[in-house]
Amino acid sequence: MMTTESFDAVDVIRTKRDGHRLSPEQIDWVVDAYTRGVVAEEQMAALAMAILLNGMDREEIVRWTHAMIDSGERLDFSAALSLPTSDKHSTGGVGDKITLPLAPLVASFGVAVPQLSGRGLGHTGGTLDKLEAIPGWRAALSTEEMIAQLESVGAVICAAGSGLAPADKKLYALRDVTGTVEAIPLIASSIMSKKIAEGTASLVLDVKTGAGAFMRDEADARELARTMVDLGTDAGVRTVALLTDMSAPLGLTAGNALEVRESLEVLAGGGPADVVELTVALAREMLTAAGRTDVDVEAALADGRAMDTWRAMISAQGGDVDALLPIATDTTEVRADADGVVTGLDAMQVGVSAWRLGAGRSRPGEPVQAGAGVELHRTIGDTVRAGDVLATLHTDTPERFGRSVEAITGAWTIEADATVPERRIVIDRIA
Repeated sequence: MMTTESFDAVDVIRTKRDGHRLSPEQIDWVVDAYTRGVVAEEQMAALAMAILLNGMDREEIVRWTHAMIDSGERLDFSAALSLPTSDKHSTGGVGDKITLPLAPLVASFGVAVPQLSGRGLGHTGGTLDKLEAIPGWRAALSTEEMIAQLESVGAVICAAGSGLAPADKKLYALRDVTGTVEAIPLIASSIMSKKIAEGTASLVLDVKTGAGAFMRDEADARELARTMVDLGTDAGVRTVALLTDMSAPLGLTAGNALEVRESLEVLAGGGPADVVELTVALAREMLTAAGRTDVDVEAALADGRAMDTWRAMISAQGGDVDALLPIATDTTEVRADADGVVTGLDAMQVGVSAWRLGAGRSRPGEPVQAGAGVELHRTIGDTVRAGDVLATLHTDTPERFGRSVEAITGAWTIEADATVPERRIVIDRIA
């Protein structure tokens, strides 16, 4: 017996194609029907392109987000945990290892951090890929394991279960191959449907802008941040966004084990100043949102509390915290060809180089090399002389060096007698 559908996919596509609002009923139906396989991939591709070109208003985005949430299960940490919860989401960038020191840092103050993370694709690295460089560590946890670890350790970084917003997983893969990834309503609803379904009480968004960011243009990044903050607030989640700089890489490493090593430096009270600055800024926002205001965040890095929580978090997921991290078999160096001061360092070029070395993947499911990546020796503000080593490239497959050197050549802007303005990592706060 055939089911009679409430709408016709072609009519829904035409509505948005012609610049009109989708009704709440149309949105509910099309997301559900796509999840069920009634709306074909090519039809949803056409609708996604219409949304990219014509946009959505706030009511449409809210309804679309909730339709995505309703396609799967919802978690509720408030009922299962004795601790307040706070989460962070980054729109991704080059050298963005912030989740690694941030989750245990916040958890060391008695706030549970349920960090459901993803894998990298293209020039941006994935948090799970980085942590899988640690021998024995596993990303897949059941909901019961996740809640037990949050209660006992305070922090968990793991893969999102397939039951959370399955419509998003299907639609994200489609957007990736149809040139519709950049549609702000679809980016916002993709991120926020998963975060709201996850059940966290408060959320801090790290929305990046600049050469290595998903949203290069600051105005687009602001629009995305505003849209996501409004979505979270409307759903009853305390939400704030920091607009942050991704014109240059974060820290001095891009690659999986390399970034874990740098994160450990931060947890030991050291590490690059920009990584520490952003980690502390996000931690303060997460703790404030969870009601913890009178805390000394930097002290927890200096006195080892955050490192203790890191060790407990990694051990709880099977990781050997004392094991040596993987090291790539082959290296090559990139050297400066002029004297001067580094006034710019293109994050995208560094990210593409790391990707070509084997640190990232070009399609979902492709394996990555734990030891591959870029180690930077000179960054913005540093003085260099011709012949100085600017970076060391690491890989297990030396035949990759040619294309990765090609990608990173020219990433450094070196000028004689230049003064470099101080880099602002946090550009703005949007609440």
